[in-house]
Amino acid sequence: QVQLVESGGGLAQPGGSLRLSCVASDFSFNSLAVGWFRQAPGKEREGVGCISSREATTSLEDSGKGRFTISREFAKSTAYLQMNDMKPEDTAVYYCAAAKFLNTCSLVPYQYNYWGQGAQVTVSA
Repeated sequence: QVQLVESGGGLAQPGGSLRLSCVASDFSFNSLAVGWFRQAPGKEREGVGCISSREATTSLEDSGKGRFTISREFAKSTAYLQMNDMKPEDTAVYYCAAAKFLNTCSLVPYQYNYWGQGAQVTVSA
C-alpha cells in the first residue's frame, strides 16, 4: 500500500508560482505513473497532468500547457507539479495519485488507486 503526502499548497497571487510535492511512503512508487488532479468547489475532479514511470513522459491538460510542469525525482520517491503564471481559475484542492500503467499515464481519476490527501491552492490578489 503506497501512501502519498502532498505539500506546497497555499496562497499565490495572479501571475505567481507554486510548487506542489507528492512524497510516497514506498519506493514502489517509482514503478507507478503519477497523476495530478484538482477539484474546485462545486465542480468535478479534473486532470491537470500526469507523468509515466520509467521514462517520465509527461502529459498536460490544455489548461496548464505553457504554465505547468510535472516532474519526478526517483531517488526521493517524489513527484512535483510546478505551477507558473497562475490564474484565479487555478484555485482548487490539488491531489496527486498513483497507479500502474505500462509506459504511459492517464488523466482519468478513476484509473488511479492511490491518492494523496489534497492540498489547497488559492490564487487571489
